[in-house]
Amino acid sequence: MNSGDSSFVIGDSKEQATAVASSSHESPITNDGADSAVSLYLRQHESKPLLRFITCGSVDDGKSTLIGRLLYESKRLFDDQLAALEADSRRHGTQGERIDYALLLDGLAAEREQGITIDVAYRYFDTDKRKFIVADCPGHEQYTRNMATGASTADLAVVLVDARKGMLAQTRRHSFILSLLGIRHVVLAVNKMDLVGYDRAVFEGIASGYRELAAQLGIPDVQAIPLSALEGDNLLQRSPNTPWYGGPALLEHLEAVEVEDGQARTGLRLPVQWVNRPNQDFRGFAGTIAAGVARPGDPVVVLPSARRSTIAQVLGPDGPLQRAEAGQAVTLTLADEIDVSRGDLIAAAGDPPAVADQFAAHVLWMSDAPLLPGRPYWLKIGTRTVAASISEIKHRIDVNTQERLAAKRLELNEVGYCNLSLEEPVPFTSYVENRTLGGFILIDRQNNDTVAAGTLDFALRRADNVHWQHLDVDRAARARIKGQVPKVLWFTGLSGAGKSTVANLVDKRLHALGYHTFVLDGDNVRHGLNRDLGFTDEDRVENIRRVAEVARLMADAGLIVLVSFISPFRAERRMARERFAPGEFIEVFVDVPLEVAEARDVKGLYRKARAGLIPNFTGIDSPYEAPEHPEVHLAADRQDPESMVEQVLAALDL
Repeated sequence: MNSGDSSFVIGDSKEQATAVASSSHESPITNDGADSAVSLYLRQHESKPLLRFITCGSVDDGKSTLIGRLLYESKRLFDDQLAALEADSRRHGTQGERIDYALLLDGLAAEREQGITIDVAYRYFDTDKRKFIVADCPGHEQYTRNMATGASTADLAVVLVDARKGMLAQTRRHSFILSLLGIRHVVLAVNKMDLVGYDRAVFEGIASGYRELAAQLGIPDVQAIPLSALEGDNLLQRSPNTPWYGGPALLEHLEAVEVEDGQARTGLRLPVQWVNRPNQDFRGFAGTIAAGVARPGDPVVVLPSARRSTIAQVLGPDGPLQRAEAGQAVTLTLADEIDVSRGDLIAAAGDPPAVADQFAAHVLWMSDAPLLPGRPYWLKIGTRTVAASISEIKHRIDVNTQERLAAKRLELNEVGYCNLSLEEPVPFTSYVENRTLGGFILIDRQNNDTVAAGTLDFALRRADNVHWQHLDVDRAARARIKGQVPKVLWFTGLSGAGKSTVANLVDKRLHALGYHTFVLDGDNVRHGLNRDLGFTDEDRVENIRRVAEVARLMADAGLIVLVSFISPFRAERRMARERFAPGEFIEVFVDVPLEVAEARDVKGLYRKARAGLIPNFTGIDSPYEAPEHPEVHLAADRQDPESMVEQVLAALDL
């Protein structure tokens, strides 16, 4: 196929640059001229606009084939790449004797063996008019998280639809995620038109249906193009096989589409990634400008501390700059010696973003383990990482119908509208205004896996209405009058392990010694404060969250608090520990084998659980995650009660 007026370059080499530069000259180029031509070409190349786009859609809609064909038709693949492609096509291809263009993108062995895309494949190419970075995203539902990763940095999406099948559930799912992640430009590529005889009615029916979906999702710009990625129809230039189509070819549209720069609508936003301190005479703050412009002399404010200064210098890779814009990596120095750390935000003093610690947000859950409200996670927004939890799931969204559904948890690939609570305030903007300061990820605090991606909508007003009230009689005064140091003894273990028995004996001993104590027992608390909670994983998380807050209030009153709860999950026990100062929280693991606990079964609970009468029973059909490093480990099946009491009292160090 003729590549038309557009010439591609894949990769960067002096030979390629010289060839392209010399093609526009009639006379031969000397070595000096070649160097000048290379320099000219590189300057022109740097000034070309960049478009980031993704391909997405359902399985086998032809995403990898489309991008592979684009790269192949560039005529700029190296000989070894072409040879490898031909060899791979014979071994793994699905097109018989023909080249299988998808193999240029499917790099994993598993992808080639199965003929599917699993990971996101990024490729770079350019034409005379524009540079491109394309992310080829997987179509299988189980890899939706990978697709969201690719879409998070894209300006445009090419949504492929198989002309034979029309729009499928995954087409709708991907389109919903595109709208969620702020992509406003979509190319609807109705692919495999050759397999439906280039039927205009088929194309227009699919295009009409997709435009209705896009309108519902708030995607304003949709360009529908009939394609055959395998045959090259309407890929680089308009095809004679679709004389009824009067729009642009795919590449023509990608070269011409105007993507607005929302980053330029606000003042300076620079998330600090690194404090640059090479010696005692220099202190700079490095990062990539997320929005606005930085100039020497501009007044700025550092958030969340709200300290003010002015920019002394703007430093780029090659030295001082008089101006830097969104997307540039710079180091700023300030006129005043103020505290600025990684994760802080340097913003225009006259146009600072808001700061808050509670938000409404959309959350795309990307973990096999469900999202449970109240469970603690790390939240990363910009360069800042803070402790956070989902305080409430307002509703789950059916990505196929956009219907709002009630939900207590989110499963893999589900999207929910949630209330988000952070341990400390962060500067932010809504995701619509700025992706960097409005987008976040949630990270599992035990294994550091990324479990969710989300977009901030707005700060909850309740955060502005709730403030800490100063009390003259503080925690230290209440503890001092009691003559003791507040502590929390957190007894955890299987049902029947002996937690309540040991806690009660320790409480009696402490009371006899004149200490002020209180016991929070799991069964007793469920008769009042937590009587509305069941025994699902979600309710267990909330059960522990409430008890941890009550224990903290009691510790603030100067008491020694003994908490006796199964508390089966490590994440919630860690959350409880973090409510207290170092040394105040003592985890006591009352450890017995399951068969011992079950043999005791004073309340008959194990028997009922084995009979299926009590679902979600810890140790039977719900897991117990044993403490890894408890302060006190009691072997309750081998130790007598008195020795266990002494072991706990020794840990209290009264």
